[in-house]
Amino acid sequence: MTTPKKLTQILLHERVANALHQIEMLETAYETITIGQLVAKRAKTHGSTIAIDVFERGQRANYSEMDRWSNKYAHALLAFGVRKGDRVGVMLPNRIEFPILWFAMAKLGAVIVPINMRYTPREIEYVLSDTQAKFAIVDESAWSVFSAMDPWPEDLTTHRLIRVGEASDRTATLLDELVGGVDDSSIEEDIRPDDLVNIQYTSGTTGFPKGCMLTHDHWGVFSYQATCWEQPYQRYLSAQPFFYIDPPGHLLKSYRQGGTLYLAPQLSSTRFISWVRQHRIEWCQVPELIARRAEAADEDGATCLKQTLNWGWNPDTVRQFRKRFGVRTQDAYGMTEIGFGTRMTNELDELAYSGSVGIRSPFRELRLVNEDGSPAAVGDVGELWVRGRGILKGYWNKPEANAALFEGEWFKTGDLMRRDELGFYWLVGRTKDMIRRSSENIAAREVEGVIREIPEIVDVAAVPVPDLKRGEEVKIFVELREGYTPDNKAVARILEHARAHLAVFKLPRYIAFTPALPRATTSNKVLKRELMAVSDPLAGTYDAEEKRWR
Repeated sequence: MTTPKKLTQILLHERVANALHQIEMLETAYETITIGQLVAKRAKTHGSTIAIDVFERGQRANYSEMDRWSNKYAHALLAFGVRKGDRVGVMLPNRIEFPILWFAMAKLGAVIVPINMRYTPREIEYVLSDTQAKFAIVDESAWSVFSAMDPWPEDLTTHRLIRVGEASDRTATLLDELVGGVDDSSIEEDIRPDDLVNIQYTSGTTGFPKGCMLTHDHWGVFSYQATCWEQPYQRYLSAQPFFYIDPPGHLLKSYRQGGTLYLAPQLSSTRFISWVRQHRIEWCQVPELIARRAEAADEDGATCLKQTLNWGWNPDTVRQFRKRFGVRTQDAYGMTEIGFGTRMTNELDELAYSGSVGIRSPFRELRLVNEDGSPAAVGDVGELWVRGRGILKGYWNKPEANAALFEGEWFKTGDLMRRDELGFYWLVGRTKDMIRRSSENIAAREVEGVIREIPEIVDVAAVPVPDLKRGEEVKIFVELREGYTPDNKAVARILEHARAHLAVFKLPRYIAFTPALPRATTSNKVLKRELMAVSDPLAGTYDAEEKRWR
């Protein structure tokens, strides 16, 4: 006799098999397209529809204008000397010139190198020197920090600088002057799917960030993955800086659907829901901290939202958010290097509270591997390896990292997962030594490397501390040289040095002093698990935000 529970399992097996069959059909139906082709295509089909609205700046453009303006920018860059394959550093906030330049360079075949607006001169110089960038486009608000680079990147000459905004001096060409009088005809450049679009820097465990080489095919597959299993929406919201991977992905997702992307100035936990209401947003990617704040603030759930994308939310948060806003949430797993690795389908919506990040995404083959390289058994935890169309071509100028992180076509993500017999995946943790503060990935090793430059410090270890507002905060354990005292003077020295060499989001919030860091007897490696295994991680620390000892 078949019990109700057994019948439910059989039906679930059938539905999962159907979902996996749908993925195969989606892969077969995919049409290869470059960014320039998508921009031109949508100008013909949705020319008068607003493509993007940078609402806090009052900047907007329809699909036809985005096509013409990006042609115009491409011609201007070509006249300025930019050629296919040239790397161009771009340091801009969320303003409409950024996506136009991104489209323009994609049409031209130039490689955009987005630079975080909060980077210090040291970090900017590293990115530009690492990519041998010949050109740079810089916002007026970042000009003083950018100009303070020392040493100056040897491949970047001052006559190849473009400034966006008002002129304060004549050390750079103004973008507005550069595009003045330029025609907006189509760019005749042979752009292929495997040509690079951008070198996207992402934090790694080796200190400085690594540059992911992303192609037109990457962006085509990524944006296609983003639209699978969803109906087309008309109003999308993106609330992160455009120099990250997500907003360009949101823009292309909206392009595929013929919708309007509302681009916020930057992520704000206090204003996010009001933006959703004000612009009648139907789809957006919601950070978990926003959902937690909405619950804590007892936000009115009356919005136009129909669907949200989550990244590994706690099941309780999912349940509360869905109840409050009456929307479908879709969990997923992904990273800059691979786009989407997994997604939960709407057809299996009852599993939204399971904590699973879903089944494999289109064009993704997944493998869980033990430390010895053998396959992890169903139900066991293993490192996720991924292969498939459109993943990164490798890390720019990092042969050692490429050798370590690729096994043939397989990319080793460094993330730990388990899989059940149906093909659902659960994210367990990270093998990489990373700290996730709000939406930022922070390499502990980079923070440690900067603090270790202070002469009076023997060694330092950076670890994450749970935080309700930001997910995690950065805590450092400092081992001072003999003769130095762990006092306010030492704290001030550390923070002064950190602020000079690290972006604001990487600064340690909590500082603790220890006579000696715990180490393994064989390798001498710092045992961070011992540092983190305390009942009160804030006890005895200096809180740099509240400016007091705890």
